[in-house]
Amino acid sequence: MSTRIISDTVDVDATPAEVFEVLTDTARHAEIDGSGSVQAPRGGGTRLTAKGDTFGMSMKVGLPYPITNTVVEFEQDRLIAWRHFGGHRWRYELEPLDDGARTRVTESFDWSRVPVVGFLYEPVGIVGLHRRNIPATLERLQALFA
Repeated sequence: MSTRIISDTVDVDATPAEVFEVLTDTARHAEIDGSGSVQAPRGGGTRLTAKGDTFGMSMKVGLPYPITNTVVEFEQDRLIAWRHFGGHRWRYELEPLDDGARTRVTESFDWSRVPVVGFLYEPVGIVGLHRRNIPATLERLQALFA
């Protein structure tokens, strides 16, 4: 595994299809975001259905800003990942547990493909920030099904 990928895992009391439904509904991203930076989907939200889908989000880290993401990995009820112009990826892998009644969710932040400035992510604190935010996001996702 690349040293430019961090991740965490949680078990959720829901089927992979139920978890995937939340992850692919951009209107629910602010609800599960543990960072507080995801504000709302631009354009009211959309359902992500395939690799290549794009979606806009209103974000806020200090100041508000818009971002457009592209789905770069997609496997129904198992895997979804998206990236924006910066090149880093947010990835969610779903593994069925207990005959599919529960799901192991692994969220990853992957900056291994970030051109040129990726080496700055650790010194400026971006990696440390995501090390805290990923568990918070997974806890919020888990709480939806508790």
